[in-house]
Amino acid sequence: MVTVVERVLPARLGRGFRWLLASSWLTNLGDGIAAAAGPLLIASLTSDPLLISLSALVAWAPPLVFGLYAGILSDRHDRRRIVLVANAVRALILVALVALMVTGTVTVVTALALLALRAVAEVFADNATTTLTPMMVPRDDLVIANARLGTGFITLNQLAGPPIGAALFGLGLAWPFAGQLLLVAAAIVLVSRITLPPREDTAAKPNAMSELIAGFRWTLHHPAVRTLSLTVLIFNFTFGAAWSVLVLYTQEQLGLGAVGFGLMTTIGGIGGLIGTGLYGAITRKVSLGALMRVGLVIETLTHLGLALTHSPWVAGGIFLLFGAHAFIWGTTSVTVRQRAVPPELQGRVGSVNTVCVYAGLVVGSLIGGVLATHMGVTAPFWFAFAGSAVFVVALWRQLLHIAQDD
Repeated sequence: MVTVVERVLPARLGRGFRWLLASSWLTNLGDGIAAAAGPLLIASLTSDPLLISLSALVAWAPPLVFGLYAGILSDRHDRRRIVLVANAVRALILVALVALMVTGTVTVVTALALLALRAVAEVFADNATTTLTPMMVPRDDLVIANARLGTGFITLNQLAGPPIGAALFGLGLAWPFAGQLLLVAAAIVLVSRITLPPREDTAAKPNAMSELIAGFRWTLHHPAVRTLSLTVLIFNFTFGAAWSVLVLYTQEQLGLGAVGFGLMTTIGGIGGLIGTGLYGAITRKVSLGALMRVGLVIETLTHLGLALTHSPWVAGGIFLLFGAHAFIWGTTSVTVRQRAVPPELQGRVGSVNTVCVYAGLVVGSLIGGVLATHMGVTAPFWFAFAGSAVFVVALWRQLLHIAQDD
């Protein structure tokens, strides 16, 4: 048993990282539970597709609005304290949400507002958490440390969390959120045990905004990274339109209940796990540029397939393939960006990428809600297919040039 633990989590990573990893795994499980329970809660309170799509919007908007500021805050202040405060705020919000559900006074408006506030707190907690690992783990061990963190995200956030959240929701509205509350509370205890090396407090430095502007300017003037950012923006725009009504789609188009919605999300996570295992072998045989082309074709056909099918089995196969594509595409785009961007600009250009991701998701979710309201639940998927197809053709020649170092 000791040998297995040592292989999975070597002692040289330090006790502090073990506390951090345990905290990360617990919060990932809680976030996975909430990923299924949030849309189900809104769908139980209203049948309006536009309001249901807002459950996706309130999850996607906070990283867009607060992501850059969260990064500045993490670089200027005690990161451990930021994690503790942000998680404490998240716990208080969950207490309020559970209390409203237990007393039967929760409404669509209050539910959306509290889910949005919870997502805001999560932005600050997640951003600060990602900065803790390099402070505790030797440089040569960052690969294995981040791999363990990533494994927790796939297995707990994407695989285990959603079906647990859907099953708990079937027992009662408050159960999944009470479960997330307990997990967040445990994570706070674990992070409180971490001791970080001293670092300079940079709160007085005034140049953060100008540095962020420099990151945007560099991105706009670099052809390959500019095209990559545009691709990320556009394809999250179409993805957000379709996925914002996913809970409604699984119920009306596939005839599945709450547990079925969670299982579809889990199937996508299984696909991501498969993509994790195959990625090394694939990249040894396929260039990154060609891989990006194939990935965008798969994403385009995903929307078409889901728009056409009424079969949960066919949809499950599509979700499995899409999950593998999502991991492979995400890893490839990060690799391409890291090859092109100078070390001193990695963080700022990465934040530009985050803005593109969530700007696309936010706008797409609004369009998806409007289309589903007026044209039916499959309309966002037809929109996503048509939009993706147009942009695949438009970007086809440029995709090979994005991976210029390949």
